[in-house]
Amino acid sequence: MTVWHGRILPVIWHFRNRGVVVMASENFDGQWIARIIERLGNRTVAGSTSHGGARALIAMKREIERGAPAAFALDGPRGPARVAQPGAVWLAGATGSPLLPVHAEANRCWTTKSWDRTMVPKPFSTVALVIGAPLSADDKQEQSTLLEEALQRNETRARQILT
Repeated sequence: MTVWHGRILPVIWHFRNRGVVVMASENFDGQWIARIIERLGNRTVAGSTSHGGARALIAMKREIERGAPAAFALDGPRGPARVAQPGAVWLAGATGSPLLPVHAEANRCWTTKSWDRTMVPKPFSTVALVIGAPLSADDKQEQSTLLEEALQRNETRARQILT
C-alpha cells in the first residue's frame, strides 16, 4: 500500500488489526505515530529516507516475504509533499509485490500546518477511501510518476465521493 504522508492516519485506521507493516521514522514524531500504528493492530519497522532507511527496507522485505502486507508513506518523512521517494518502488521490485495507491479524504477534518498538511478526520465525519489499481514495479522512475498520478486520481475521486 502506498499513501501520502499526510493521509496515513485515516488509512491506517481503516486497515487496523491486519498486521500491516509500516516504516516509521526513528525520530520523536515517527515513534509517536509508530505507537498509534501498533495500538491499531499493525506493526512498524524503524527507519526513514534520512536515517536507517536501508535497514528498514530490508526488514520490510523480510516481512513481505513472510506474507505480511506493507504500507508506505510515499513522500515521507520530510517530503517534499506529494513527491514519491524511491523506497516503495525499490521494495516492490525486490519482492515482486504490486504497488497499491490508496488515498483518504474526510468531509470534516483538522489539517496541520506541517509540511505534509496531515489530515485528522473530526469525530463523526465521513471518510472516502479510494484504492487504485495495483501497479507493478518495472521501471523505477516511471513507477514513481505513475504512483503520483494514481494518487492524484484517487484524491480527485475521493473528493467527488464526498460532494
